[in-house]
Amino acid sequence: MSMEKIMSKPYMPLDARIYIAGHRGLVGSAIQRGLIKAGYTNLLLRTRSELDLLDPNAVRAFFEETRPEHVVLAAAKVGGIMANQTYPADFIRENLVIQDNVIEASYRNGVDRLLFLGSSCIYPKLAPQPMPESCLMTGPLEPTNRPYAMAKIAGIEMCWSYNRQFGTHYLAAMPTNLYGPGDNFDPATSHVLPALMRKVAVAKTSSNGELVVWGTGTPRRELLHSDDLARACVFLLNLDEAKFGSFLSEESPPLINIGTGEDVTIRELAELVARVAGFQGPLVFDTSKPDGTPRKLMDVSRLKALGWRPTIVLEQGIEEIWNLVKDELTA
Repeated sequence: MSMEKIMSKPYMPLDARIYIAGHRGLVGSAIQRGLIKAGYTNLLLRTRSELDLLDPNAVRAFFEETRPEHVVLAAAKVGGIMANQTYPADFIRENLVIQDNVIEASYRNGVDRLLFLGSSCIYPKLAPQPMPESCLMTGPLEPTNRPYAMAKIAGIEMCWSYNRQFGTHYLAAMPTNLYGPGDNFDPATSHVLPALMRKVAVAKTSSNGELVVWGTGTPRRELLHSDDLARACVFLLNLDEAKFGSFLSEESPPLINIGTGEDVTIRELAELVARVAGFQGPLVFDTSKPDGTPRKLMDVSRLKALGWRPTIVLEQGIEEIWNLVKDELTA
């Protein structure tokens, strides 16, 4: 079934009160754009200074005051390998607290549907490729981001537990590696694609003209534009009751992968960024730095069976983002 057919009679009325937790982040801002594009007019938005999601009393008061009908939980502390290795306690603590506060307040205030956003790092380091939802908790996690992954696994378990005990309708969506407008380009905390874009920008203006890439360049990564993720989230929230209900079983967690089903090596990704940016210098791989998980390709057959497909080709998406940020990165 196509997105257009589902959206012609959306499950969520266009005036439904929808709270987007984390609407200024890469994921949340894309979902806000996606909902607005789909015609939604009653979005509940709060900045971190307006609502501290680490404060249970503040979260409780916000839900009691605004009474959202649907919730997208996109707020999280996120970062790349360096950030995860430097601040492991922060990553597990803050994400656990945010999830606990929002999910509990959603239950207490009668939220209809909740979509919890996680990450592909929840799956084992040596998971089968592509990774099906069923491989959750079947092996050891990648050590470099284990605290963050453990927090996200706990969020999936919370959604499942609340569904089983209280009859809620909470779904956990696990996106693959994301990129898009509003990405984080800080070299200390960014993910692989924005980190490569900054490195290319620096290399273009440096005297030695080298592009230095962490690791061996052999790990493979799947990348999804945040606007495609947003389309998938709106699609899932508007599934009819039978299709949405198929995720709410006693036997398996309410979990679905979101991705493209295709991946590239880090070397290929670096070469693609260099080509888009017009960089012609050499690539140098710093093998003293960690590679991370060897491969993280999502099995997206369940989502495709529902009728959803991505629309933004990787090179097209990279060119779009580079044109948005190149002046800032090369300043």
